[in-house]
Amino acid sequence: MEHKGLLQSDDLYKYILETNVYPHEPEPLKEIRALTASHQKFFMGSSPDGGQMVEMLLKLIDAKKTLEIGVFTGYSLLLTALTIPEDGKIVAIDINREFYEIGRPTIQKAGIEHKIEFIESDAIRALNKLLEDPNNKGSFDYVFVDADKINYLNYHEKVINLVKVNGIIVYDNTLWYGTVAKSEDSVPEVFKEVRNSILKFNKALVDDTRVKIVTAPLGDGITICRRLY
Repeated sequence: MEHKGLLQSDDLYKYILETNVYPHEPEPLKEIRALTASHQKFFMGSSPDGGQMVEMLLKLIDAKKTLEIGVFTGYSLLLTALTIPEDGKIVAIDINREFYEIGRPTIQKAGIEHKIEFIESDAIRALNKLLEDPNNKGSFDYVFVDADKINYLNYHEKVINLVKVNGIIVYDNTLWYGTVAKSEDSVPEVFKEVRNSILKFNKALVDDTRVKIVTAPLGDGITICRRLY
């Protein structure tokens, strides 16, 4: 069983998925997860155990207006659309619409595409455009970030002004295959650039008085931020 989770016991991870996650996973999510598994870049997909936690967060804060940076095939996007109210809205930004189109038929079949505004764009450009409208500032209940990790700090400085006070920002992959806890010389070259960016980002979050944070060791590491002011 291949997975990118930090829980390195395959049997224990399988137990959690089969007893806790999969029984409550809606059929459209199972479908889009299967589509993603067959893609050559399957590793970019959201982890279902992390998705389960996100669903609970969305319900707890009664999220209605959300923002997603990095869509890929749309597992997290579909999960959010299924969770928020019928009149809820998701602004979804991704530089590659081709990946989104893989999961789009499932999204359409689930009857929730009307909640989604998909923007094919470089994320920084799209976020700057959102910030140009004063009505967007401090208006989002929830933000999910799972795009290029090297830009996480740049994204944070944008989305902190878009999410409302007491709103939630979730960053995926903040433990980067566990490499953040390893010495640099023991990290494979392919992981080093992102690892170093994630280390700087994690330190910046700790020092950022605008947010309260918690890191959950689900999937590849998920950091949850609540905007304080």
